[in-house]
Amino acid sequence: MEVPPVLLSAIVCDRVIFDKISGMPSLINIIQTINVTNYPVRSGQIVFFCELTNGHGKTKTKVKIVNAQEDDKAVFEQEGMLQFNDVKQVVTLAVTMQGIVFPVPGEYRFQLFADDYLLGERRLICRKFELPPKDDSGRTENQ
Repeated sequence: MEVPPVLLSAIVCDRVIFDKISGMPSLINIIQTINVTNYPVRSGQIVFFCELTNGHGKTKTKVKIVNAQEDDKAVFEQEGMLQFNDVKQVVTLAVTMQGIVFPVPGEYRFQLFADDYLLGERRLICRKFELPPKDDSGRTENQ
């Protein structure tokens, strides 16, 4: 690859819906943070949505999710192929993932590579939170 594609956008969300007539995407529930009480946590569906341009022909891609706390250890990896028919074309990539395990709270990065060249990444923060304590009636203090 002489010139890598240009990453225009990278977003993590719950779902992407493509309009049947126009083909335009709608992103549902953009995710920047996951808040849960216990780790490890297994996600439901997560979509890594990207738009690229300035590509030349067939381009091998790889999506990785890495754990920033553990020297960028991969928790997910998937390879694919994109076809650019014109350098001005905007190509959409939407990788749907099920059941990704986030082992500990902290920072994770969704990364996009083209021919092993890192085009960019999107950060996701996993936080652990505590539920409010229950009073003697079994209700939380905020109820």
